[in-house]
Formats: sequence, structure tokens, C-alpha cells
Amino acid sequence: MPFVLDASLALTACFRDEATPEADQVLEQLNDDEAHVPAIWPLELLNALLVARRSGRVRPEGFPELVEVVRSLPVSVEPMATERVFTSVLSFAQAHQLTSYDASYLELAFRLGVPLATKDARLRRAAGRLGLSVLP
Repeated sequence: MPFVLDASLALTACFRDEATPEADQVLEQLNDDEAHVPAIWPLELLNALLVARRSGRVRPEGFPELVEVVRSLPVSVEPMATERVFTSVLSFAQAHQLTSYDASYLELAFRLGVPLATKDARLRRAAGRLGLSVLP
């Protein structure tokens, strides 16, 4: 079954201290199920890795390996039309008090009618209010 994969869950592939058996199970689903991500996803993941490197959480010599982990995740990056950003993404952000980034995941899952895979509590609640399934 296809699903939308947000950055919080995808990053558990890089930061094992944030991983859970449930998150690992969702990442395993990438072998069989199609994962969709909004266009901001690669930038969001790269930014998290850069912040981790700058803060010393990731050693410089380990950085290229983590970038490759992210690059190798089999996802379908969905383009984001500017009009959609200023209409439906904005609407989701306002209605659920989300950042525009998080609202883009919610909007994509809602539009595709697929579950949302996230560790973010606020995003999980918003998805539940919309009747979307949430993974894990």
C-alpha cells in the first residue's frame, strides 16, 4: 500500500538513536510499497544532516555515508505547484496549526488518499482528524 513518508520518520534511517521497531518496520515497507514525499523532502533531510554535522552529532567522515543513506531511500518526489502551496497547503497549515512544511505532507497524504508515516505528534493528530491512517 502506498504511503507518504515524512522527514521525521525517514531520518530514523540515519539516526539510530531515534529509531523504534515501528519506524524500522515502516522503512522496511519501502522495499515493497511506494512512498511519496513532497518536493521539500530532500531539502528537509539534507538540512537535518547539515545541522547534525555542524553540531557535532555527526562526524565529518560519517557525513557522506548518511547523505548516501538518504539518497538511496526509494521515494517518489511529488512536485508542488505554487498554486497548491498558497491554497490547499495554506489551508491545512492554518486549520491544523502546522508549519507549511508539515502541512505539505498532510496535504499530499490527503490528496492521494494514503496513510501518512510520521513520528511528529502534531502531524499525527492532524492526520487523525482528517480520517487518514497514520504509520507506524
